[in-house]
Order: sequence, then C-alpha cells, then structure tokens
Amino acid sequence: MVFMVCMVPAAPLRKEEAHRSEMVSQLLFGELAEVLEEGKQFTRIRCVYDGYEGWCQSSQLMVVEPSIVQPDNTLIAPEWQNLAAINGQPLHLSLGTSLGIFSNNKAHIGEHNIVYLGKVWDTREAVFAEDAIRSLAIQYINTPYLWGGRSIYGIDCSGFTQQLFRFFNIRLPRDAYQQAEKGEVVGFLQEAVCGDLAFFDNEEGRITHVGILFSPDTIIHAAGKVRIDRIDNMGIINTDTGERTHRLRIVKRYMPGF
Repeated sequence: MVFMVCMVPAAPLRKEEAHRSEMVSQLLFGELAEVLEEGKQFTRIRCVYDGYEGWCQSSQLMVVEPSIVQPDNTLIAPEWQNLAAINGQPLHLSLGTSLGIFSNNKAHIGEHNIVYLGKVWDTREAVFAEDAIRSLAIQYINTPYLWGGRSIYGIDCSGFTQQLFRFFNIRLPRDAYQQAEKGEVVGFLQEAVCGDLAFFDNEEGRITHVGILFSPDTIIHAAGKVRIDRIDNMGIINTDTGERTHRLRIVKRYMPGF
C-alpha cells in the first residue's frame, strides 16, 4: 500500500478526476490517505480517518510512510486559524486540523521542514460538556456553507458535526445519513441536551441535514453559513426570517470513545 499526506490547509476531494468535478469532501493538512489509483494530475485516495474516497490534486499531496502520522493522535489545532511554518514560510491551519504528523511540534516530510507554532487541544483531557461544546462550535459561526467542506474556509452540515466531535474523541462518519445510523436515540426533543445531534429528512424520507443542539429549542448548524436557529418538534425555524427550513426526523446522542 502507498500512503499520502495532505500538504495544504484544505485539499478538495472530488468525485471525478477533474477540477470541474463536484467536491465531495476535503482533506485537511496532515491527514493521511491511502492511494487507490494514480491519474495524470489527480490521485484517487481513501481518507484513513473516515474512509471517504475521491480524487485529490496530486500536487497537494506527498507520499509518506504511514507511520509518520500517529494513528492514535489526540492533538488538534483549537483556534480559528493556527500558525505553522513550512520551510520558513507561513502555513495557516484551520480550526480542527489534526496535529498527528508533528512530534514536539516539528515534522519532516520529504524536503519540507514543518514547525507548528499554535496552541494544542488534547482530546484526552477534553470533557464533553456544554461549555466546551459551545465555545468550540461558536468559533465556526458565520463560516460559509460549502458542499464537501470541513474547514473554517467553508464547511457543510456533516463536516461541521464531524469536525466538532473530533475534539472530544468521537469519530463520526462523513455524511449526515451515516451519522444518523450511529449513537443512541433521544425519544423526545424536550429531553435533548447540549451536544445531541438533530437529523432532518426530505420529502422522500432521506436524511439530508444535521445540526448540533445547544438546548431543546436551539441548534447550531451549517445552512448558508454556520448559524444558530430555533428548533421545535417539527424542525428548524430560521431566526432571521421566521421561515421553517428543515423537517426534524430524529435526535441522537453520542459519547466520548464512541
């Protein structure tokens, strides 16, 4: 097997081998991926963290020994932007970037010497509690919605929940419908607590949206941008317009170590 690591803050993962193709997800800096197929300008990869597959521009990746990325890494970049330097030049890393390639804040990949200069969040010390959930989630406020996005440069609804839960060592699948298959059902919205996930479906009954509950009547989610809206038993109500935008299907609860 050949493995590659992402060398830019956020690399698009595309459905097909072309820049014009739909972006289905992203790799963040330092994330490890298995090579599935090599094309002319793109490489088809499988992300080690969540198993997602797609085509990534080869110039944004670098071949590495998989041992260079710590599989049990617990360290994450915790600020809206986090500074690193690659061969002496600035490299700004998104909130939620895994720091698994660093050892004592340093990494050496090929001809690249990388130094991490930001703060560190250790998931081993994180408590899945309201204060921590809120403070991390609010850092994403007003991040633009981007289909397939997983960073503060642009994020989608399930990318947002996946990234936030990573801070608490809860590994969620990539897509909303996959996330809805995990966790424990909360019987009634009124029983929800901060950190529960609410899922929403379309007319065909397919799960198409997810958000993080702050309370039984408040949700933070990525819809147009990351925003806080009201929620009731029927679904989400846009705080700005009063419009009902998403139909509630189910509420799930997850725990650290899940």
